[in-house]
Amino acid sequence: MSANARRKLASPTLAMLPRVADSLSFLYAEAVRIVQDDTGVCAQVASHDGTDRVYLPTASLACILLGPGTSITQPAMATIARHGTSLVCVGAGGVRSYAGIVPSSLTTTWLEKQVRAWASDDLRLQVAVRMYEMRFGQSSAPAGATLAQLRGLEGQRIKALYRMMATKYRIKRFKRDYDPDSWDDQDPVNKALSGANSCMYGVVHAAVLALGCSPALGFIHNGTQMAFVYDVADLYKARVTIPMAFSLHTSPDPEREARRRLREEFRALKLMPQIVADIQTLLDPDNVDAKSSDRTADLVHLWDPDVGALPAGVNYGYEFIDVPLE
Repeated sequence: MSANARRKLASPTLAMLPRVADSLSFLYAEAVRIVQDDTGVCAQVASHDGTDRVYLPTASLACILLGPGTSITQPAMATIARHGTSLVCVGAGGVRSYAGIVPSSLTTTWLEKQVRAWASDDLRLQVAVRMYEMRFGQSSAPAGATLAQLRGLEGQRIKALYRMMATKYRIKRFKRDYDPDSWDDQDPVNKALSGANSCMYGVVHAAVLALGCSPALGFIHNGTQMAFVYDVADLYKARVTIPMAFSLHTSPDPEREARRRLREEFRALKLMPQIVADIQTLLDPDNVDAKSSDRTADLVHLWDPDVGALPAGVNYGYEFIDVPLE
């Protein structure tokens, strides 16, 4: 195969990329150098025999977790950007920072739905209530409950889940604690839960970006660039990350084991398509059957308050021929 052919294979078009719902969940990298060569993006790993290369399936990944000691080159970043893959930089002690990469051809359909719902207090409350109903089940959310009452119910349920899990695994005492400054002093359950939640945030963040939504416009959380990510991630913690963390209470390396098990859970429970479907249902519950899997826009439209969307790239000067110039 020629070098030119290899470069073309390493740069697929948007039509060749999988839908976010079909993507693999995440890949964690630590103490490696990620580079771009003629074939694709690879991670260089130092070994006793020299440098080994592991090629990364960036076109089919939702996000890549960059752990401590990881470096990445600009050409590799450019390829990842073309693939629409999110990068999640995870620091020592579980401290997180996020870098979102959004394809330029991404449609704004779902972003506009999110903004309309977020900007209206009534619609925002409706979305927040739907989030709690997804977590509790519609039958267990009292009709007409205020947001404060729903928050109280959430707190009671999470405490009850902690007690139930502690009893199941015969843990005498458990208290949820996240302290990056005293990370090594924390118990295995807290380490596993923080590590699993970090990965969950990264995958949800990738799904939010893939739909073209804003991670900053939350409906329950507020005041952070990750507010909507925290909203959506909370839908799955009681089902996935909390039980998993308690099951690792005797693990010698709970953070690493939590990442491995969470990746298996995403595949077994098909959580990635569930996340995408849940976000769409939260933002537009009345059009469940009309949701499109296409997240790209070939045409740019112009907005008009009277006639709606108009095609771009058209000279509309004729509409003003009879307008006198002052």
